[in-house]
Amino acid sequence: MYKLLLRPLFFLFDPEKIHYFTFSLIKTTSRIPGFESLFRSLYVVEDKRLERNLFGITFKNPVGLAAGFDKNAVLYNELANFGFGFIEIGTVTPKAQAGNPKKRLFRLKGDQGIINRMGFNNDGLEAAISQLKNNKKKLIIGGNIGKNTHTKPEDYTKDYLECFNALHPYVDYFVLNVSCPNVGSHAKLNDKDYLEELIGAVQNANKNFETQKPILLKIAPDLNDNQLDEIVDLVATTKLDGVIASNTSTDRSGLKATETQLETIGNGGLSGQPIKDKSTRVIKYLADKSNKSFPIIGVGGIHSAEDALEKINAGASLVQVYTGFIYEGPSLVKAINQAVLKAK
Repeated sequence: MYKLLLRPLFFLFDPEKIHYFTFSLIKTTSRIPGFESLFRSLYVVEDKRLERNLFGITFKNPVGLAAGFDKNAVLYNELANFGFGFIEIGTVTPKAQAGNPKKRLFRLKGDQGIINRMGFNNDGLEAAISQLKNNKKKLIIGGNIGKNTHTKPEDYTKDYLECFNALHPYVDYFVLNVSCPNVGSHAKLNDKDYLEELIGAVQNANKNFETQKPILLKIAPDLNDNQLDEIVDLVATTKLDGVIASNTSTDRSGLKATETQLETIGNGGLSGQPIKDKSTRVIKYLADKSNKSFPIIGVGGIHSAEDALEKINAGASLVQVYTGFIYEGPSLVKAINQAVLKAK
């Protein structure tokens, strides 16, 4: 029904506007008696064999929703009814910010991709916490955190720590987002020495809590082998809990979209099918190089159950969807979970 009826209708409208319309639609329908149960009966696969135990956390199944979809943690309770094992909210920054000027979200229909330059638009830390206080504990929640766009380089760590300390009671794991291509002045965040400093500061803050939360790093899909070697070393040195591979890409090679189309769209991070192989390569390289010494969450171009299994076979312990969820609908989550069971 989604691909035949809803998607063609949704794709007639501006991507960002339809995103928020969809949120309202899901919120509204979920309030109608019986609809949450209907969604669960259609999309949720309950099976103990799907459980994954990582970082001391038990995930109901290995399929999550990537950060960027529910930035402000307003829909995670409802999205739990679509079969996810975990949902990552954010990216959350200390202060609310509007992000980059619109128009900033573009579909590449022929490529089954999306280009975005949202720029960490979100309602800020306090707004996210107020929403997370309504958690019905249906599934695991990850907190993806970042810095405000206009924060000075000497205060980057302060921004991350502010988010980490405030969100700590409300999320199950953390992701340090240092690889988004859509926020200015990110050069320092890609410096290995600074990453060691940042990770160390967050880990020290973690020790102040009775229950420590896992901390992961989200990396770009465009890293070369030398840079990936640095990531492996970084994880080993800092004893980081894991890596999410990968964020969006700045590479435009191999697209069906014309040069004119791409010039009209302008800069931004590419997601969806065009980065599938790039993301899988990063996962396999990290897993092989590290002898699978740390967990990897695989994300990037998962539009089918086969795409997800490819990530898992490459070395991913869990997977996340975003663009594939938009193109394929919630049946994608069910199909992946069913395929995982068959592959056992």
